Amino acid sequence: MSPIRSATIAALASAVVATTLTGCQFGGAEQDTSPIVIAADLELSGAAAPVGRTYQRALELKVEQLNSSGALNDRKIELKVKDNRSDAAESLRNIADFSSDSRVSAIIMGGCNECAVGAVGTINEKRIPTIALAASGAIASPVAERRYVFKLGPNAPDSAAALTTELRRNNVRKVGLLISDDDYGREGAAALKSELDKARITLRQQTAKTTDTDVSQQIQRLASGKPDALVFWTPPEQATLAATSTQQTTFRGSLFFDAGAAGDLFLGAAARATERATLIFTQTMVIDDVIATTPAKAARRQWFQDYTARYGGYNGSSSFAADAVQLIADAELRAGGPVGKVDRNGIRDVLETSQMDGLSGPIRMTPDNHSGLMPQALTTLVARNGRWRLAG
Repeated sequence: MSPIRSATIAALASAVVATTLTGCQFGGAEQDTSPIVIAADLELSGAAAPVGRTYQRALELKVEQLNSSGALNDRKIELKVKDNRSDAAESLRNIADFSSDSRVSAIIMGGCNECAVGAVGTINEKRIPTIALAASGAIASPVAERRYVFKLGPNAPDSAAALTTELRRNNVRKVGLLISDDDYGREGAAALKSELDKARITLRQQTAKTTDTDVSQQIQRLASGKPDALVFWTPPEQATLAATSTQQTTFRGSLFFDAGAAGDLFLGAAARATERATLIFTQTMVIDDVIATTPAKAARRQWFQDYTARYGGYNGSSSFAADAVQLIADAELRAGGPVGKVDRNGIRDVLETSQMDGLSGPIRMTPDNHSGLMPQALTTLVARNGRWRLAG
């Protein structure tokens, strides 16, 4: 090390020590070392448990990374998790319990659409900032009635537009659609129909309950219409089930998956049924195929590697949970407020104007839009040899 550089470092270190001592001795600003408490209401048992457990793993990993990074100014995140058992009533009780704990800065809710929509009234009444990872647009809209509610994940209109672009590119004229019988499924059907009408693509539709473990009859009905393509707008496990059921029919066209159907990177037992299928999702799922030309892409690649190293595989939805933690931590630090006190209104105000190139892609919240994932975050993936790959 050169004498000049050594002297410079020593001078800087002395300045830091002097500043610290001055703050201590002469009444400088008190350092806030209180924990940032983030609560999570997740589906850890019941029908939606696979997705809920994915979110829990992602939250725990992201909290661990932030706590060891030194980026929180001597503060640490404390994660409080409750199982809602995939039940909206249980979820509402969890939200009420979290809200009454004055240490809790904000809540992250899992993938249950019914849970998130059902909790809107309580969240607003208790004025506790909440980021939902479920897909339904009704969670965050209309904004005037959901001031404390935010959503992080793919939006149905964006997914429908991207799917239609791919269908047109593949010269598809007739589509069979399987949707889940919930808010997101119905929202998706409306959005996709609107886009397909503009593209002059005809549509036939079947519905599956979110608890259905057999969709063979619905698939058989869709296949009997001899469509060029089948689109599955369902949760991941059901989409995989639908693809497997399709093998038992005469259908030999193309399969397309909405972003809400994304799950594990590796397709396992469903690899043969999904070969060459198309998925609309974020680049994070296949970031190991992408050259890290920007800091954001480098961060996504690192997250992919860290998650895979920790858990032995990758699930696309993990990035939404990690981004939710980052948004809340940033909002807590920026909101300020009295030392050791939680300023929930301040956190809400910061969240409402948050901008971040997150692990999921570009995120932009505004006072008019509480669903922050930008359309540009979505890309086209193709199943090849048992895993998702970047198309092209």
